[in-house]
Amino acid sequence: MPNIKLKYGKSQISFDYDENQFQILGDIKKIAALTDRKLGERFENPINSKPIEEIVSSGESVLIVVPDATRQTASGQVVNLLVRRLIANGTMPHDIRIIFATGIHRQVTDDEKKDLLTPFIHQRIKTLDHNPRDLANIVRFGETASGIPIELNRALIEHDRVMIVGGISFHYFAGFTGGRKLICPGLASSRTIAATHKLAFDCETKSRRKGVETGILDGNAVHAAFMEVVSKLPPSFAVNTFVNERGEASDLFGGDWIASHRAACEIYSANHTVEITEKRDVVIVSCGGFPHDVNMIQAHKALDAASRVCDDGGTIILLAECAEGSGRKDFLNWFEAENSNRLAEKLCESYQVNGQTAWNLLSIAERFDVKIITTLTEHETRPMRLHKARSLDECLSESDSVKQGYVMPFGAKFLIKE
Repeated sequence: MPNIKLKYGKSQISFDYDENQFQILGDIKKIAALTDRKLGERFENPINSKPIEEIVSSGESVLIVVPDATRQTASGQVVNLLVRRLIANGTMPHDIRIIFATGIHRQVTDDEKKDLLTPFIHQRIKTLDHNPRDLANIVRFGETASGIPIELNRALIEHDRVMIVGGISFHYFAGFTGGRKLICPGLASSRTIAATHKLAFDCETKSRRKGVETGILDGNAVHAAFMEVVSKLPPSFAVNTFVNERGEASDLFGGDWIASHRAACEIYSANHTVEITEKRDVVIVSCGGFPHDVNMIQAHKALDAASRVCDDGGTIILLAECAEGSGRKDFLNWFEAENSNRLAEKLCESYQVNGQTAWNLLSIAERFDVKIITTLTEHETRPMRLHKARSLDECLSESDSVKQGYVMPFGAKFLIKE
């Protein structure tokens, strides 16, 4: 029998499968990392933009915005090259700062900063942290046309140039990651984050708003709101990366913050969309390992992807280590609701970003038999209506052995269309 190694945290779970029963969806081929020379060539040929050396003048200060530890973007390699180019162009190291776009996520630890930036950059370039509730470091820039407060980290106006570094993948309601998301929600206030994310939910239908979909930018209300917020303080230069299975940069799209992101999203979608002819009764899905399964809020994205290819009433087996638990202390409180409809009512009464994640998770758990291999305790999985299991063999022994299934090794990295 063929074997596949499914990522689980920083380890793997081995699975021997029958090719007549299971089909692999979205397996990432071994793609070589780009060398520094190749990445440098990408910088020298930006999309709809002047090169960095013509944008930043000597003596100007530069703020580089990078993702937090829940993202895999090859930021270390990219930022190292970016800083070297800036210094070679006359920018002093003390005029360069790096800020982590954490949004409402927890702060980045010192060890994580070294991993995200490389010890060399971490030691030499000053880093800043973002707190969406720290009003002393939040500046208001008016409102969007629909009345959403535009509140962003003041570091964005304390530097002459702002550059964003992000990675491209699918996002289950913002369409895609990267680009504008580095600033909104990455460096936005909790009020701005809540107001923009609320657009994903329709309180009349108690469901996802029409047009707010994975892999969709045009007509996506959440994406449009992010764009309107960021346009108030547009970055001078943007970098969007693709990463391979080892988290190394396999491609880079730099340049204008809108054009480079759009170009990257179009190519990513073309290379990561898989068409199927039918849904199946059993779906085994890995989040793709750390950091994609660092907590349940992140791991939920892979569960959402699996729900799109599983027959109603079927079985989804989720491999999600969740070394940091559910993701927030108050996340499980949402599951005190008797069902997803009641949770939706609570969400509309008092909206919170993670409440929407809880609603989507519970909606999936009501439609499917969701089994989870995880370090979460049953005290944590039971409220979410997830059935904790010890192994794939245990999960599959409870299913009809002749049922047809799919295996998704990289969860939300692929868009599956029927």
